[in-house]
Amino acid sequence: MTTIPVSPNPIPPSLIATLPGHYYTDPEIFRQEQERLFESMWFCAVRSADLAKPGAFRTVQVGRESVLVTRSRTGGLRAFLNICRHRGARLCTEESGEIRRNLQCPYHAWTYDLDGKLVAAPNLVKMPDVDRVEYGLVEVALREWLGYAWVCLADAPPSFEETVMGAAVERLGNAAAIGHYGTENLALGRRITYDVKANWKLIVENFMECYHCATIHPELTDVLPEFAEGYAAQYYVGHGAEFGAEIKGFTVDGSEGFAKLPEVSDDQDRRYYAITVKPTVFINLVPDHVILHRMFPLAEDRTIVECDWLYAPEVVESGADVSKSVELFHRVNEQDFEACERTQPAMTSRAYRKGGVLVPTEHHIGIFHEWLITQLGGPRA
Repeated sequence: MTTIPVSPNPIPPSLIATLPGHYYTDPEIFRQEQERLFESMWFCAVRSADLAKPGAFRTVQVGRESVLVTRSRTGGLRAFLNICRHRGARLCTEESGEIRRNLQCPYHAWTYDLDGKLVAAPNLVKMPDVDRVEYGLVEVALREWLGYAWVCLADAPPSFEETVMGAAVERLGNAAAIGHYGTENLALGRRITYDVKANWKLIVENFMECYHCATIHPELTDVLPEFAEGYAAQYYVGHGAEFGAEIKGFTVDGSEGFAKLPEVSDDQDRRYYAITVKPTVFINLVPDHVILHRMFPLAEDRTIVECDWLYAPEVVESGADVSKSVELFHRVNEQDFEACERTQPAMTSRAYRKGGVLVPTEHHIGIFHEWLITQLGGPRA
């Protein structure tokens, strides 16, 4: 078991030590997280359907790198470092767009096709020894799952099945459970982007526990009464929080939502499941829709969170009003992020120099802290 640095004063056996405050404020620790986590693990970059046509692209920040995800002429998704091989200029400066034919560097006009091959450059014909594949864009590993493109910057990416898909198995208890929601076939009903002035780990920790739910989530605990007792959905393997007896749907007022997704089992009906895919993805499963959060940590005290609400295609195509289901988790998000922003300044306080404590229902946060320290190669002073 990894040792978390704690105060020399013993704490009661019923409590668990947290990470010290500097883990949330130290730029050097954040740099190491960029290197050892965001740039080494699978990172959920973009929803595949956002790049619907050949030539569509999106740039995303993955650790310290800008990554360019494109739809090729043959219809597949490709990912590259967003860097021209000539002098290192950023190739695409816009967050998203559509390329008619090729990607061209705005500095010296080196030009690449959508498969990353160098196809043109001023005076290139006079340099016959330049290998156009070798001097093409640097490719990034890409896998699609749940309708999203996941990228990995590592030279030898870890097993996608074990580290990403395995998180769903670990949480739900079997590999088939998440497949019942057919997430890859759902349509985007709403997307909200949040700019959170807090360390990414505070957001992960908040999502993992429900000790705070009775305090700040009145709408959520009305729908999921057991959350008022402080037991989060992730506290038990395979457990889904059950809707209240009078609740008809996962909506802000408990009113009826939409028809159950076709493959959702009877055991999964009227239940909420939550999955954390380390380091930066949250998946929320309810009978009629899926909510997926992607975090983009930009600094030790700033995190962009992009949240998608996904519904059956016929719900979105019909123009159905999804506002009541969106509003429920939008409020949860705002309540959670406000709490994280309230916590961030205290991480520099002498009162949190040695960290805080976790209660028994938060034990899985302690496991997250142990995992983090292992990924970083040991405690960081």
